[in-house]
Amino acid sequence: MGNAVSDQIKQATESYVNHDKAAAQALVQQDQSINSNEVDLEKQALTLMTLQQPVADDFRNVITILKASSDLERIGDHATGIALETIRVKGLQRNDDVEAKIASLTKTIRGMLTEALTALQAINMEQAQTVAEQDQEVDAQFDEIRRTITAAIQDDPAVAEAGASYLMVTKLLERIGDRIVNLAEEMVYNQTGEIVELNQGRLHPNN
Repeated sequence: MGNAVSDQIKQATESYVNHDKAAAQALVQQDQSINSNEVDLEKQALTLMTLQQPVADDFRNVITILKASSDLERIGDHATGIALETIRVKGLQRNDDVEAKIASLTKTIRGMLTEALTALQAINMEQAQTVAEQDQEVDAQFDEIRRTITAAIQDDPAVAEAGASYLMVTKLLERIGDRIVNLAEEMVYNQTGEIVELNQGRLHPNN
């Protein structure tokens, strides 16, 4: 499911920066498979809890899987949102610099997701912390893109409508980053039983 969601992020952003409406429409139709994966995991987890009545570590493991599948499904929804934005804005005047930075942000986020999934599977506390720290880079790129969008609109007011779309897509990517940090937090819960806050933006909102 995690690999499918990662591919979904990649395809959504590629369709957006390549102005590929057909690819975006195909991606929207594929989103149902991610939703089905979440439902299947929920059914398996509930069956396990009913039939085997797990305790302690096993119970935490099941809860972690349920929470992780929910976060992955939401990430898939955000990717679908990017695809829908591709369909909506096709034909508007665009800005190559902004779109290149959106592509770069996507690469950072997919790297985070891969590392988070690895940490979750291996139950690696240090790797989970590394994932959380990478979210600061996501936030920095997000701020840089916003500044680039503002400058582009000032240089060419015709880019204003596309600028609003860029802001929406960038915000969706930033939210994906937050969801990935959730996966790292869920790994820590699975290992320790403690609910922790690893998102530096929430820990230090004024930074």
